[in-house]
Formats: sequence, C-alpha cells, structure tokens
Amino acid sequence: MIFFHLADLHIGKSLHHYNLLEDQRYVLAQVVREIRRVRPAALLLAGDIYDKSVPSAEAVRVFSEFLDDCLEAYSELKILVISGNHDSGDRLDFAAEILARQHLYIAGNTLKKVVIEDEYGPVNFYLSPFFKPAYLRKQMGKPELSSYNEAMKLLLEQVAINDQERNVLLAHQFFVNGKHLPEMSDSEIITVGGLDQIDIAPLRRFAYVALGHLHKPQRVGEEYIRYSGSPLKYSVSEADHQKSLSVITLAEPGEKAQIEEVALSAWREVMKKRGTLSELLTTATPSERQAYISLTMTDEKEMINPKGQLESVYERILELRLDNINVRARIKELDEATTVATPLEVFGEFYQEMSGRELSLEEEQIMTDIINQAGEEDVCDH
Repeated sequence: MIFFHLADLHIGKSLHHYNLLEDQRYVLAQVVREIRRVRPAALLLAGDIYDKSVPSAEAVRVFSEFLDDCLEAYSELKILVISGNHDSGDRLDFAAEILARQHLYIAGNTLKKVVIEDEYGPVNFYLSPFFKPAYLRKQMGKPELSSYNEAMKLLLEQVAINDQERNVLLAHQFFVNGKHLPEMSDSEIITVGGLDQIDIAPLRRFAYVALGHLHKPQRVGEEYIRYSGSPLKYSVSEADHQKSLSVITLAEPGEKAQIEEVALSAWREVMKKRGTLSELLTTATPSERQAYISLTMTDEKEMINPKGQLESVYERILELRLDNINVRARIKELDEATTVATPLEVFGEFYQEMSGRELSLEEEQIMTDIINQAGEEDVCDH
C-alpha cells in the first residue's frame, strides 16, 4: 500500500502582512498532480488544516477545492484528516459521518479508526486529533490525568490494537525521543518548561506514525515516526528548509515502511540575504526580487532612506535588519544586563518581599504544580 503524508497546511495564514492563499493553492496543486501520477490508497492530513480556529470563507473554499481536486485526480483515494491545535475540532467535524461515505474521514475531537485493505490484508489507521490533558480528563473521566505523556499513553491503551496487523497512527502533538528534541522553527511556540512533550515510547508498535505540528520534515527517533513538515515556509527561520510530500509504502506485515520525500516547490520562496546596502540593491536576482525576503544590511556608516531604496528592488520585504559593530556591541550590553526569570522565580521574589522569608520546598512544589496547570490550560501552540 502506498499513502501520502502531509500536515500543517495552515490554510489562510499570512506571512507578516502578506496573504498566502495563492501560494497555498500553488503548492497544493503539486500534491494533486502526485495523486494523479501515483494513485495512492490514502492521503493523510495530520492537523493544522487551517491557521485559525475560525477560518475565513476563502480559506475554507481553498481546502474544499483541494479535496475536490484530490478525489477527481483519483476517485478511489481515501482522505484521512485530524485536527491540529490551530483548528477547531468541532468545526472540522461538521458532517463527518456523511463525508465518510465519500471516502473523507475526519477526526476533530475523538480518536477514530479507519481500515483500508490491500493485497496483504487490513491496514488500521488510528486518527488521533490534537488534545490537551484537560480535555481528556473530562472526556475519559480521569481527574488524575495531569500530563500530555500520560494522556497519550492512556489514549492508546483504550484502543485494542492488533500487533499482528499493520497499524498507522496520525497525531498532532509535540513528540520527543527521550531528551532529544526535534528541530523547531520560529513559527512553532512550545510550552514553557516542555510541558507538552510526549515521549515516542508508546508509538513504537506502529508500522508508521504520521505526525503534524513541527514545520521541518524529520524523523523522531525512528525512521517510521515522522513529521512531514509544512508544505510551505511559514517563517524566516524556515528559509533553509526543503519542503516535501512524504510518500510511504507499506508491504506485508513485519516489513519496514519505505519512505520517500518528494520535493515541493514554492511559487514565491522565503529567503534571507545580507550585504551592504549597495550590494543588496545591485545583486538582486529575479527570484529574490519577488520572494518573501529578510534583508540584513552590514553598513557601518549611516544610510539615507535604505527602506525606500530596497522597496524599489524587492517586492515583498518581510523585515530589514542592521548588523554592524555598533549593533553587536549594543546587543552584547543588553544581553549582559538582562536576566530572564522563570515564573517560579518571579513569585519567589514577590513572596519573600511580602512575607520576609523564602518559599519552603513544599511551597515551591505547590507553586510549580499551579504554574504547570495554568500553562497546560492556556497555551496556544504553533
């Protein structure tokens, strides 16, 4: 069986103040062409379909057109969708039962199982939408549930997985391999203190794990546990990423999944460029002129209207930076003068000022639990 793995479409997203809908249409059309060429059994969309929980009408239209085009490219295609932290699970779940009859399977709030047969028997796809422990505490009636790690373990324990068959998991969470963190970009905000980290240990029983949440294509510990990454670059920190579509081949039970990355190209790239103002003005290539670009000027002397001059050459400037001796010296002074305190340290200083004594170990633990619970409830991940 061959299936595609894609995630973090973020349809409707803007890059700084630039609308990306046309760029998204361009890259999604490449996925449709691959579906027409390869005719995979399934397309897995591992969360963050939209960039906002209440997407614009135009964003919804872009996704709807994409689904229509996929099924027109190959009518036997099964499309499996889970919600991400940017999505509204309730909205994504709308008409899910009806859509399932059209080979479109959506898990917005609860884990679902979809079975697809091939010549070697069934492949069981488990669709696990984004969750927070607080939601599962209520859903499962487990008030003692406190961490993302425990929640994922409990969620999978609720499912009767047949290890003699091939099983695939779709999930949209922040997975780690022990203490080894995956590579992240500026467009992903991770909970303070690593509160939302989930170890991959319970995922090792699956033949393939299709992850969403992080924007760089990468494995987590094992080749078959993978983030597909986003199809477009959504921040300057992603300028060096090679975006791709993951193509997975599962043979008979017990054999390793074969993984291929098919490169995706952007209509307009996200780029970084540095040099003196004169160099930036005179060396721009056609692709740089139309790209979403971050420019760093290295001039030591004062410049006259650099922004206006550069805007006459580059169509979509994301940011202008200055990097010279004076700037670096100033940054060093600020770094030396600035100390970032943790929430616990801030409270400890406040408590000592008010009560005249330091927190006891027991009081520190109570405050740590309160801070962690507040972060779990309020965090908005990217």
